[in-house]
Amino acid sequence: MKAEALVAKDLTITTDGQAMIDKARKDNVETVWDRYQAQSKHCSFCEAGLSCRICAMGPCRINPKDPEGKRGVCGADADIMVARNFVRMVAAGAASHSDHGRDLVEVLKRVGEGKASGYSIKEPEKLRTLAKEYGIECEGKSDLEIARNLAYLMEEDFGTRLDAIRMVNRVPSARLEIWKKLGVVPRGIDRETSESLHRTHMGVDNDWVSLLLQAARNALADGWGGSMIGTDLSDVLFGIPIPKESAVNLGVLKHDEVNIILHGHNPVVSEMIYNASQDPRLLALAKEYGASGINLAGVCCTGNEVLMRKGIPMAGNHLMTELALVTGAVEALIVDYQCIMPSLGKVAQCYHTKMFSTSSKAKFPGAEHVEITPENAKEKAEYLVETAIRNFKNRIKERVLIPEKPLKQFTGFSIEAIIKALGGSITPLVDAIKAGKIRGAVGVVGCNNPKIKQDSGHRALVRKLIANDILVVDTGCAAVATAKDGLKVPEAAQLAGSGLKEICILLGIPPVLHMGSCVDNSRIMVLAAAIANHLGTDISDLPIAASAPEWYSEKAVTIALYAVASGITTFLGPTPPITGSKNIVDMALGGLENVFKAHFVVEADPNKAADLIINHIETKRAKLGLDSKAKV
Repeated sequence: MKAEALVAKDLTITTDGQAMIDKARKDNVETVWDRYQAQSKHCSFCEAGLSCRICAMGPCRINPKDPEGKRGVCGADADIMVARNFVRMVAAGAASHSDHGRDLVEVLKRVGEGKASGYSIKEPEKLRTLAKEYGIECEGKSDLEIARNLAYLMEEDFGTRLDAIRMVNRVPSARLEIWKKLGVVPRGIDRETSESLHRTHMGVDNDWVSLLLQAARNALADGWGGSMIGTDLSDVLFGIPIPKESAVNLGVLKHDEVNIILHGHNPVVSEMIYNASQDPRLLALAKEYGASGINLAGVCCTGNEVLMRKGIPMAGNHLMTELALVTGAVEALIVDYQCIMPSLGKVAQCYHTKMFSTSSKAKFPGAEHVEITPENAKEKAEYLVETAIRNFKNRIKERVLIPEKPLKQFTGFSIEAIIKALGGSITPLVDAIKAGKIRGAVGVVGCNNPKIKQDSGHRALVRKLIANDILVVDTGCAAVATAKDGLKVPEAAQLAGSGLKEICILLGIPPVLHMGSCVDNSRIMVLAAAIANHLGTDISDLPIAASAPEWYSEKAVTIALYAVASGITTFLGPTPPITGSKNIVDMALGGLENVFKAHFVVEADPNKAADLIINHIETKRAKLGLDSKAKV
């Protein structure tokens, strides 16, 4: 079936998205859904993980209907081939998020050296708390000296000098013992990624169990290493998020203002763009060009970063990136890296939008490359904002369509903010779980995938969970989906079960708490560890779960694996490419329970997935001796 035969409401549940899909077709602009349909039917070998092009003796494939009847040229069977491909997905995902963390370490180092104009230490208390975790003596030292020392030790976490990365000190002791027994304590962030690639080279590790354990160690190096460093240093450099009101959907774009969209994952660039947008000189220039102001809007996780800290509104999530440009109202699209479609430059050229790439690691067709470093960030950010302002006069008014009014949302629920709302301790949260007012908690994370009607998985799953008194915390594109569904305002407590509703009304919070970008899944891990330590138990004993109803990226595979390896059973929508190996499927869906005391569940129907999660949480409550039928 051609994409044109699919009406917009079959592709997305979002009304702004539907309007823009129709406009894109009218404007003869190709979108991700058109390309998805053009690629159908998809290769069954690849979907099963049974295609291999690691070496030049191939490429090879094994018939998924007869996986035992054929081997690759090197002799690899289905188990080896699937394991190799899975490990490489994990390695790529870990490298992506951890490299994000490394960029923050480099900024911290430059700040400490006095070489990062425009950046500063926004949270000195958190800087010193982190430094003490790393064994740095802070007494009598300046913030800049501490920043230099901390950056040096964090650089060691990426290397090969350590027996274990330092953040494992946050892991509950029972969980750490499991990792030690299995030999999966991460030793170095880059080391584990490098070893994963080495092991999957032809002729190295050909034991599928051994390969999967290395994948787990690689994922943990990201979850408790690179990603955690990225989150913590973003807080140090740009501020700890606190609850604030903002807005969401394409209605956040303005007819009378210069619209700049921030896209990607790293707040290093967006922080400077925000500062430039507040510059009196540039605000005056905008008025000279006929605009009433400068309007920043985010998509994907760079958007989440500035949303959490600055209240910058969100235009949309992953599948909305092209559609935001189709509004015809965007003067500049400024990107850094990750989840940025190569198509965006071409879409921008269909309108008046200028696209700019800013990272040395990520260049795009049709984009002007303006490389931003800690040393030049202030100057380059001002150039980009000024260029966007001067482009305002080129907007073609008759091609502009901003489809609807924005919705309100509340954001900024860092761990520090949650604990403050609870009166300075997690005890009230634990007590609410014990009493059954909150049955448990679920981290809903991940992206959009054109295989699934956009945001439908997130909406159905989350609504059913909160209706059953399960608190939801979310990040990344999932967080944008629930905000667009009206679930991130205190009034949404009316959709929750009576127990969760009572807690939300008491604290004045929504039943769905936004914890940040996808790298900020580390916040969820730290919170889970804190609750487990409070109860003197392991993470795997808690009435919690994770879910990625619409995931698509290699990063999501890594996140899911470090969640399971940390003891959190994880529910996936799309099936990962492992079905070509019965052994690996059996391990993922059940056998991991004997290894990590958690496992994967694959269920594409979000309502059925919600039922499975509810049952999982009630089972955990019963094992903890909590009344699984407690009245609320």
